[in-house]
Amino acid sequence: MSSQHNETRGGQAEDGVVLTPEQARSRRARNIAIGVAVALLAILFYAITVVRLGGAVASRAI
Repeated sequence: MSSQHNETRGGQAEDGVVLTPEQARSRRARNIAIGVAVALLAILFYAITVVRLGGAVASRAI
């Protein structure tokens, strides 16, 4: 998580993972793909729930 931080501890520089621009782009694309997949899955579960509940959703007492 601290790939951007180069903190010194006891006088020694702590080097984290340094990504190349291509790796950073690849990571960003992968993260976007995972986010879209999770969002689509949530929408799918919501739609399935609404379909399974049917018309009773609109006429229920709140």
